[in-house]
Amino acid sequence: MIRPTPAIVPQSAVLALPRWALLLLCLAYVVPGFVGRDPWKSADITAFGYMRELALGHTAWTAPLLAGLPPDTEGLLPYWLGAWSIQWTSGWLAPEMAARLPFMALLVVTLAATWYSVYHLARSPGAQPVAFAFGGEANPADYARALADAGLLALIACLGLAQLSHETTSYVTQLTCTALLFYATAALPVRTTGPLIAATAGLGGLVLSGAPAMAALLGAGGALLVATTAAETPRPRRPWAAALFALTLASAWLAWQLDLWRWRIVSADEAKEWDSLARLLLWFSWPAWPLAIWTMWRWRRQIGSHEPHRHLLLPLWFVAVSVGATVATRPADRALMLALPAMAALAAFALPTLRRSISALIDWFTLLFFSASAIAIWVIWLAVQTGVPAKPARNIARLAPEFVASFSAVQFGTALAATLAWCALVWWRAARNRAALWKSLVLPASGATLGWLLLMTLWLPLLDHGRSYRLQMQAVRAAMGDAAPGCVATYGLGRSQLAALIYHGGLDLANGQQSAGCDWLVADAAASPPYASVLPAREWSQVANIMRPTDRNDRVVVLRRTPAAQR
Repeated sequence: MIRPTPAIVPQSAVLALPRWALLLLCLAYVVPGFVGRDPWKSADITAFGYMRELALGHTAWTAPLLAGLPPDTEGLLPYWLGAWSIQWTSGWLAPEMAARLPFMALLVVTLAATWYSVYHLARSPGAQPVAFAFGGEANPADYARALADAGLLALIACLGLAQLSHETTSYVTQLTCTALLFYATAALPVRTTGPLIAATAGLGGLVLSGAPAMAALLGAGGALLVATTAAETPRPRRPWAAALFALTLASAWLAWQLDLWRWRIVSADEAKEWDSLARLLLWFSWPAWPLAIWTMWRWRRQIGSHEPHRHLLLPLWFVAVSVGATVATRPADRALMLALPAMAALAAFALPTLRRSISALIDWFTLLFFSASAIAIWVIWLAVQTGVPAKPARNIARLAPEFVASFSAVQFGTALAATLAWCALVWWRAARNRAALWKSLVLPASGATLGWLLLMTLWLPLLDHGRSYRLQMQAVRAAMGDAAPGCVATYGLGRSQLAALIYHGGLDLANGQQSAGCDWLVADAAASPPYASVLPAREWSQVANIMRPTDRNDRVVVLRRTPAAQR
């Protein structure tokens, strides 16, 4: 019996996206944001601080501490990866760049795992397009490759992925491990060894990254779908589903042994506002979410049929679990990021059913939005460099005082080449009526990559000035004079500030038990209760009150023990 399917795809619509173009797009997306910047506040430099302490041997690998404080997340895997990389590249690579190398590789693995996941889902029987009476329908392998290309483009196009995927945090490892588990459940039982290795890495990585509940839910649901949904080969499914379920139980046991099970459900007092969540869902996963909804509508008969179809139910399960975590836990944007690979897969299956008018609407909206964004980025860069136009230049001077503009030929050349490539792509898309399935996502993915690359080249010095602690912490060190200050006590500082003081300020921070003998103290001016109400006024004198250049509310106070107290 012919299964009902809304996909009507001729062979002419599954033209291959040139591999060089796809690889170049991925390269332009991955590298910017990892290269040439300081660690940024807050999660980025906090994670780097723990990595550096581990690499220098200042703390235990199983219980890392930063100025006496443990991490605020239970997962240790990202800290280990960064610390190992710092140790292996010591002497020839800056520590902050060395710590990013594993996370750059993790982002590459995420993109590759998403591509192969969509490819295997598109090969499943229920995903195949309608067979034509006289032939000419899309070849299954070519059809799967075209949808895999589209799924990868949809992932890159998601607006919320860019910044968070270029940080050195546990959420990046969770994203990669989720993508690996998604690939494993999509490929079983067609492939066995590779998917089982990916499932082992994904489940174990989720546990060691502080997300054991996600590992249990995704693994158990994936095993059930592997056992009950049809694949493109008649190989037995249940043994491999049982193996995946056994790996899920093993990951749960590992989390129990390491005491990683924690409930992070927000309480009623901390409940999130629905309008804030709606805004997050609206922009974070754009443009994948409207295409995913279109897929659910056009493929609704298969979703509700008695015969389960894994190309729809599997990504729906991964999206549902991640969106549930977004609603029930914090931080919401990090939890929602785990849904993006599966949401991109759903978006890919919308393309065989899109009408030409909808495809044209996507193209025009994308063209206008990203072209306007690119022009704005260039205009503001020009204003920073030359003072013309005057109004943007004044606004930048007000928002980023003390910023000194600098010109980089490498950054300018890279940005100019990317902009010219965008213009050529727009001309190509407008001049030719391409029938390829992936055509509707070429402009969104390329536009998102262009915007990210321009920000990380033209605006990088300005963003570094605004989001780095370097200037503030160097000013703290300068306030203590030329002589080595010895141990420095702290009060009310967050982990990111502590990490910045250690790295940028080069200070030896004491933990709470060691602070009694320190002659210097750095306090957060906004700490509660205020430092003035806690510290004896006769023992400490204020030396400096230093704000971060782009945030008047972010101030630290430098205090010195009075000579009388020292005696």
